[in-house]
Amino acid sequence: MRYFKTTIALLLALTLMFALVACGTTSPTPGESDNTNDISSESPPQTPDSTTEPEETTEPEGATEPDESSSNMLVVYFSWSGNTETIAGEIQTQTGADIFELVPATPYSTDYNTVLDEAQAEQRDNARPEITGSIENIEDYDTIFVGFPNWWGDMPMILYTFFDTYDLSGKTIAPFVSSGGSGFSNTRAAMQELEPDATFLDGLSLSSSASASPADRVASWLSDIGISAD
Repeated sequence: MRYFKTTIALLLALTLMFALVACGTTSPTPGESDNTNDISSESPPQTPDSTTEPEETTEPEGATEPDESSSNMLVVYFSWSGNTETIAGEIQTQTGADIFELVPATPYSTDYNTVLDEAQAEQRDNARPEITGSIENIEDYDTIFVGFPNWWGDMPMILYTFFDTYDLSGKTIAPFVSSGGSGFSNTRAAMQELEPDATFLDGLSLSSSASASPADRVASWLSDIGISAD
């Protein structure tokens, strides 16, 4: 009987040991992680205007040239993910303004993490990325809408190229920005320093989510700054 009890006890001990080992080696559910490498958990001054990679599109020939019209208004913008482009298109639709996209001669990466590094490197170097195309008749415009994403608390450096290239003295500038929540940061002061003889109107700041359907916000903004819809 004593031998039998000893055998039972040994079997129970072995069973308990195997159960504990099995629990300690259970794999996590697929898709779970501690997010230690998730960029959304970081808090940089301000990252590019969307965590979504931009869609690859083919620009039609001449797309960087302003449309020829009798408008005295021009929309100038740079967009990486498409958020700022959507706002720019809505402003053009509601005002009838001409439009000019700031397209870098050397394209940015379409990878989000890579473009973060590129943007920071340009800021450190105070770079002036070359713009594809040009605005030949800048003197014809009285009001210029200028739009961009907030990158690391600043304008993308291609905006500095634009302001260095064109003298906007005497013109009215209406800025707009898309961001993850930081708005204009210090970019309005930077623009006013670059174009001290221009008149600046109140700007429009939209979050990445609001940029998807900006019609109502754009209409309200245009009304507030005294620009009539087309």
